[in-house]
Amino acid sequence: MAQRKGSRSPYCLFVCDQLPELQRRGLPVTGVVDAVPYCSEAWALLTKEEKMVYAEKARKWNVKKRSQKTAEQMRNLAHPVPAHLTMKMPSATSLPDASAMSWKNNQAVVTDIFYFLNIYSHGKLPSHCEQRFLPCEIGCVKYSLQDGIMADFHHFIDPEVPPRGFRYHCQAASDATHKIPISGFHLLRTCYAVVLQELLEFVQPARGVRPHFYCRSNDRFRINWCLRRMASLTGIESHPELLAVEDLVIELYRKKYQKEPSKNWVCRELDAFLWDFSSNTRCKWHEENDILCCALASCKKIAYCISKSLANVYGVSLTAAHLPLQDSDCGKSTNTKMVVLDAARFQKMKAEGSGCDRHFTSPSQDQEFVPSNCDSPCGVKTSLYGISTMRGRGITRLLKSASDLSKSFSN
Repeated sequence: MAQRKGSRSPYCLFVCDQLPELQRRGLPVTGVVDAVPYCSEAWALLTKEEKMVYAEKARKWNVKKRSQKTAEQMRNLAHPVPAHLTMKMPSATSLPDASAMSWKNNQAVVTDIFYFLNIYSHGKLPSHCEQRFLPCEIGCVKYSLQDGIMADFHHFIDPEVPPRGFRYHCQAASDATHKIPISGFHLLRTCYAVVLQELLEFVQPARGVRPHFYCRSNDRFRINWCLRRMASLTGIESHPELLAVEDLVIELYRKKYQKEPSKNWVCRELDAFLWDFSSNTRCKWHEENDILCCALASCKKIAYCISKSLANVYGVSLTAAHLPLQDSDCGKSTNTKMVVLDAARFQKMKAEGSGCDRHFTSPSQDQEFVPSNCDSPCGVKTSLYGISTMRGRGITRLLKSASDLSKSFSN
């Protein structure tokens, strides 16, 4: 097997030990390469135990060298952190909980800007490992109810070396989700310092104003851990703190109706599969390879869900920035038919549905949004278009074609 670049073999260390003696004998050796021809015979005469001593020395030397290389990469000597990045963002304690937000009026709610953030990792390692996660992809979108998705941010991250013995574990976790290779990835990966630098530039917070970063509550620990890891290894003194987007949605409903939906419903609503295959949702690589798990797509789908549920509530007209173009076009249709993938389950849920559940429909349930003029017990109506909306993985294009077919029959 070819020797890994930068590593040392037991024979190489043996030659290094022999150099002083060879030079004392007056042989023309100035380095290891010159000394190799003079050491082959002596190496062959060593006992198995003596060779094992050099094998152990080589192993320890290579481990130490790899550790030093990793530390050097993390200091990003090739990409020094700009001086302006060392300035602190406002203290994390100044960041309010979503439930503590207070908007003066509906216009303040509509114009407020939120950032939805996600970071994917090569699996999750046990708690005894220093590296709990290996960040490999980051996605973020800038969003407001008024303007929809205003900008997006995406990078593949150059990950750290997996802890010894966990490489297969990490690659298997990646293969089951986002499918980003641990090594040999042909797309350019960005180091930690550049990722954080460009994320802060993307946010561009106003003086004295801390931007609102949100993520799914189940992802909060992973994303916070990755942000702290990247910040500590690059010398950046602060990093964005995260709030749960579920709390944000509840607060937006509470602001409008002084009542709130259940948190379980909000979680299910954010799990919607409706936009998994929508255009301009995933990053270019995940789109071309038809891979559903994408950090950027997860952020955009949060924005889509909020737009679909709350834009009409706050009197905002939907645009292609709020929903994928084909989905916003479908909203103009008056077709009230729907595709039922599991008719028996649908009938059962329809019979059992009551109260707020008639209006807050779970994305895992194949139900329709029906326009209603009566007040629900929660005082909330979530029907945006007055049409049926099918939720299910991979059928967005099917619904659009069904809608077009219905139009052709009506004409």
